[in-house]
Amino acid sequence: MRSCFIVNPNAGGGRGLRLWNKARSYMNKRGMEYEIYFTDEKGDARRMAYEITDSDSDLPMVIFVIGADSTLSETLNGLKHPDRIELVYIPVNVKYGFSRSLRLRSNPRAVIKGCLSVNGNRIDTVDYGVLTGENGEITRRFINTAGIGFDAELCHGIRNSYSDKMSSPTGIRGSLIVYRELLRALVCTKPVKGYILLDDSHRIEFNNLMFVSAHIHPYEYKFKLGSYADPKDGMLEICAISCRSRIKLLELIIRSRLGKLKNSAKVRLLQCEEAHIHFDRPCAVHSDGDSLGTFSDIDLRCVTRQLHIIR
Repeated sequence: MRSCFIVNPNAGGGRGLRLWNKARSYMNKRGMEYEIYFTDEKGDARRMAYEITDSDSDLPMVIFVIGADSTLSETLNGLKHPDRIELVYIPVNVKYGFSRSLRLRSNPRAVIKGCLSVNGNRIDTVDYGVLTGENGEITRRFINTAGIGFDAELCHGIRNSYSDKMSSPTGIRGSLIVYRELLRALVCTKPVKGYILLDDSHRIEFNNLMFVSAHIHPYEYKFKLGSYADPKDGMLEICAISCRSRIKLLELIIRSRLGKLKNSAKVRLLQCEEAHIHFDRPCAVHSDGDSLGTFSDIDLRCVTRQLHIIR
């Protein structure tokens, strides 16, 4: 069994390095062989994952990812054959996104011990999504969410507000960045006409779209936008918010923070396997919080239970 670690040491304000030191100590005491790859900047995890899996070897492989959801997302995008790889994710924060949904642990010793135990090894096979923009100009896999409009504008602002070496803002500074960029995105985002085509059969028109997001897991950062999202049902949860008032949009975002977004008349929650989203003008697009630029058309689909997570 080939064991490889992809570690973002700066994730969580340096917590990634501390978790790795615990994992290394546990592995070394038991004389276990492993390969270690440290990320230094955005894109490293994707490149490293591709290099690790760019072979025709039949040797079983486990990739341990220590970092934030963005590190895991990059790793997924680099895997040559995602369905053939088993992943172990040790998150720096269990309160957000992927790790919150699957109730993962951040204790490296407990996680590795469970993976190596004959009776404790449990594999969850979960869905992931694929976003394609502008007729195949860009294609990206996502583990949590992807979207167009306000939430992508917010992600873009947050990403530009801290160093590429940090995977996510942390503490009081992180919260201040998020809420500052939330207000900026509210000012920048304007309602736009558009439509959503679900599974090539059901078309829904909107006059005042603020954003559309697609969810594998319910949470995007701390906001519960995909109220009914289930990572094992083979479906995307589409959240579309249509309103003219920025004050109303802010109210809806606050409600999503409290997990009460689904009760609003301004929100459409839809389920599908594939979706085509059209905006009448180019708007910001993101995949797992990574800003991809501006597009007017994106395609989204769910890849059913092809991501293998060892717990």
